[in-house]
Amino acid sequence: MASSIGNEKSVNPVLRISQLDALELNKALEQLVWSQFTSCFQGFKPGVLAHFEPEVKAFLCLILWKFTIYSKNATVGQAILNIQYKNNLSQTDKYQPLSKHQKLWYLIFTVGGRWLEERCYDLFSNRQQQSFCKIKSYISFGSGLLKFCGLLNFLIFLRKGTFATLTERILGIRSVFCKPQSVRQIGFEYMNRELLWHGFAEFLIYLLPLINVQKLKLKISSWCLPIVGLSDSENTLATHCRECSLCGEWPTMPHTIGCPHVFCYYCIKSNFLFDMYFTCPKCGSEVHSLQPLKYKIEMTELRV
Repeated sequence: MASSIGNEKSVNPVLRISQLDALELNKALEQLVWSQFTSCFQGFKPGVLAHFEPEVKAFLCLILWKFTIYSKNATVGQAILNIQYKNNLSQTDKYQPLSKHQKLWYLIFTVGGRWLEERCYDLFSNRQQQSFCKIKSYISFGSGLLKFCGLLNFLIFLRKGTFATLTERILGIRSVFCKPQSVRQIGFEYMNRELLWHGFAEFLIYLLPLINVQKLKLKISSWCLPIVGLSDSENTLATHCRECSLCGEWPTMPHTIGCPHVFCYYCIKSNFLFDMYFTCPKCGSEVHSLQPLKYKIEMTELRV
């Protein structure tokens, strides 16, 4: 009764992206199972699984095959995406589950082929006899040929949308949806908010390098600490300008830019090289000429 109901199910073709997502989920599951299994041997001697790694991986994949393909006609990734394998060799358009022979050959091609490739490579990698070298070359050629055929199959899959892997094409098994897919209701509020935020972030990334932060900082400091009433005479410089207007320390090699303020030579030179439109942070005067103070003024400052 159950089989007759299953045979009456209609076939719904699967999108290419869904089939590729299922393959990626299967790979992620295998890696997760292997990492969890190897974590159980962290307290043992290092390399305890190295000699039996192909067999252990094959055994774990055998367990996964038993509870996925053999029991449910679908891998874990396909079950998550509501996908199932269909026997495409049947002449009817209705859903037909995989036969036992197809399931067994699927196990041989996927698990057995991977184990054979890894184990043969380990067996013949350290052998130097001519016969072993020939066998190794044949195995490498066969592996390369299968990968090339897999590439051709993938290109055909992108064109027609069926048989994502070479194993599926050889065995005649096809991915179909288990149930009819309903129309997805997509809300664009979150997407619009993300697009707006990314656009604003890109605008800031483009705008910030164009802003002269140093000049803006000096301009704000000149507004907050205005100094007025200073003359341009040397006595005023000697009396009021005992510190650099940029670093606040005693001026080293003091220089002026044409305003009644003193700067260290390295301070004013580095800022002027960084910004050719540099202005005094105290009074806002532009750099007309960079001139050193006279030696007698420096000596007067030292005596004071």
